[in-house]
Amino acid sequence: MLTGIRFRANPTSLQKMVLSQWMGCARSIWNAKVDEEGYYRTFARKYYPTGTYAPIDQKASQFKSKDLSPWLYQCPSQIIRNSAVNWYQTYQNFMKGVCGRPKRKPKTDRGSIYLTREVFSFERCDDGNLRLFIGTKTNNIGYLSFKAHSKFEIPNSLYIRKERGQYYVSFCYENGQSELGLSDNDEHLSFLQGSTREYLEENTIGVDRGVAIPVHTGVLAFDFSDNQKKNMSQSDRYIKRLQRKLARQQKGSNRRNKTKYRISKHHAKKANIRNDFAHKTSRSLVDSKAKVIVFEALRTSSMTRKPKAKQDEQGRYVSNKAKQKAGLNKSILNVGWHIIETYTKYKAYQAGKAVFKINPAHTSQECAKCGHTHPDNRKSQNLFICGNCGNTDNADNNASLVIKKRAINLILDSGTELSGDGVLRTKSSDSGRGGNRKTNRAKSSISGVQRSVKKERLVA
Repeated sequence: MLTGIRFRANPTSLQKMVLSQWMGCARSIWNAKVDEEGYYRTFARKYYPTGTYAPIDQKASQFKSKDLSPWLYQCPSQIIRNSAVNWYQTYQNFMKGVCGRPKRKPKTDRGSIYLTREVFSFERCDDGNLRLFIGTKTNNIGYLSFKAHSKFEIPNSLYIRKERGQYYVSFCYENGQSELGLSDNDEHLSFLQGSTREYLEENTIGVDRGVAIPVHTGVLAFDFSDNQKKNMSQSDRYIKRLQRKLARQQKGSNRRNKTKYRISKHHAKKANIRNDFAHKTSRSLVDSKAKVIVFEALRTSSMTRKPKAKQDEQGRYVSNKAKQKAGLNKSILNVGWHIIETYTKYKAYQAGKAVFKINPAHTSQECAKCGHTHPDNRKSQNLFICGNCGNTDNADNNASLVIKKRAINLILDSGTELSGDGVLRTKSSDSGRGGNRKTNRAKSSISGVQRSVKKERLVA
């Protein structure tokens, strides 16, 4: 089974300078490939017939010039090649719809280089410790010191990353565990569809994610500790004060760079707290007695979108409560809903448990007992009172029970299937937040071809 790990590296001042130069060369090659593809694409669209596309390759030798780019000759050619290959693979993923089009990388204090086996090697010392040699025989930085906090196997490739002036070595390796006995979500669903409702009621938990209570499972509630809340609020105050100081300082000055570094340290502290909370919460969910964990298919990017401007009948702009929405967006992003779900998925896979998602529509307004759905049922942030049966419960607890109930009903339905992102849905549903939605992409492409044919006829 593939396992990822990251170690803290401690390079010398000379090694830091060389690594920063190599990272700059890798970024330069990436940006050059982005510009080259953009130029070819624009040229083909303007001057070539319809259906002709720009050439896509992973060559980088054309960017090396002793007159225009002599610094590239000071970097190992393998690093330059790897940067071009990474761009090519990213572009292939873009063509498959996995990610967006590769963009230019700005020059910041962050960077990374991708090293294959030709540019690094692990050597075991007499005392049993491993040393990491970076570079080739003629162009290297020597042995890079790093802190190995756990055992690992020798990888085929690794990354060296720089963040906030700190360096890290990260890679993936095979830990020796077999995946033959592990099942994916499709296999879990086919097995669970043959089980009884009593079995699912006993072995299923619904996870409601919120702001006041980050995670609620109906039985247990998970929240940041008092010390974590104190540290995060303290970091927020420091960031706010340092941002005001940053606005008064001259751009490009050393003192402004020091202030930026201090701000980044506080942001990193908050990120570490969120990451720690996500790991501990996901571990508690996976280690529970439940064999099926159900989340809501939340779209955080849509939920944290800025509100649109509002105008009255005379065309004057009125308040759209943007300040309140900004505070809500900050609270949502501060919890880390997505990383909690991501960590739970891979840990549940290793433990042989299933993780599903359901449509989140009206889970906070539906009664878990009678199914009555109305906005007035949610009296406040933590109080739920059903207007039909009078059921009174904590709002987050009721939502977790609704999530569990919906998931069980969908699992027992023989017409239920899994979407590409793991959302339970019936085969007849082709719309909604959790289902497939037909787009006009094919229709527009056909009309575009028709327009180009008409244009060619007119030209002829």
